[in-house]
Amino acid sequence: MKSREIRELETPVLVEKIDEKRRELWNLRMSWSTNTLENPHLIEAARKDLARLLTIAHERALAVALLAGEGEGEKKENAE
Repeated sequence: MKSREIRELETPVLVEKIDEKRRELWNLRMSWSTNTLENPHLIEAARKDLARLLTIAHERALAVALLAGEGEGEKKENAE
């Protein structure tokens, strides 16, 4: 998944994709440990996809916190 595609997702869908990717990574690791995984590079790709998803989710959380913090800062300035 590319970052551009991930950014187009809505937040609830993004959270769902994170859960799906974690389950996929778990299954890949279990396949690796039981020697049934044919392509070990799938683990690396899943890890990178999960990292991209988590990064964009974190960016959105920071944006929300920043917007919430700006509103409080304006109230403090007006109160003085």
